Amino acid sequence: MTKLVVLITGVLGGIGMATAELFHREGWYVVGVDQGNMSDSAVEIDRFFQADVADVSAWEEIAHKLTGEAARVDALVNNAAIQVCKPLVETTPQEWDGVMGVNLRSVYLAVRYLYPLMRGGGGAVVNVSSVHAVATSANIAAYAASKGGMLALTRALAIELARDKIRVNAVLPGAVETNMLYAGLSRGHLQGEGVAELVEQLGSKHVMGRVGQPGEIAEAIYFLADGGRSAFMTGQSLVVDGGATARLSTE
Repeated sequence: MTKLVVLITGVLGGIGMATAELFHREGWYVVGVDQGNMSDSAVEIDRFFQADVADVSAWEEIAHKLTGEAARVDALVNNAAIQVCKPLVETTPQEWDGVMGVNLRSVYLAVRYLYPLMRGGGGAVVNVSSVHAVATSANIAAYAASKGGMLALTRALAIELARDKIRVNAVLPGAVETNMLYAGLSRGHLQGEGVAELVEQLGSKHVMGRVGQPGEIAEAIYFLADGGRSAFMTGQSLVVDGGATARLSTE
């Protein structure tokens, strides 16, 4: 295969789909992984695996099939994520493990099983973390912990994989208009009626006066995946949050 190959987890979500579209436009062969069903309209995904990213056997199968089909993976985008929006003391052990499995364990599994497909020609791993890794709020503790763990894992992997010329970086999106954002609007940190009003209110809290769009996060992911643009970056965290973490909470 002459095209560069990217594998994107959580590919059917807002950021995942926007990322797949961008890589496809740039001429990459896009491999998507998601637990959901891919619609016929998702033509920007060249190869799709319906799988639980927290499952070992799923990654064994993905790696086995890609070894025969693509022979290599040039970029891995760990984007799959779920949230549980409730107080920590009300979060069940099953919910906690579910969040950690999808958001953090999946990164370990993806790197472990795709490493043989990446080590020959270098490449890049981009972990989609969150601003909740560095500044968070109530009723989202499991998600914040998983995204913080992803940052530590990003730094550790950058050190371990440097000998194979594999760069590892993280993107930290802020509030981005996706289904996950809509689902989290019920946490009680905003007051208003209707999704549109709540999103507008959330956006007004940002320095830039709005929430982000999936395509804007995709651009940051592509920057870190493309060795021509970010060749001297590894182990780093790129915050893309409309200035949300720049302002003091006391201001």
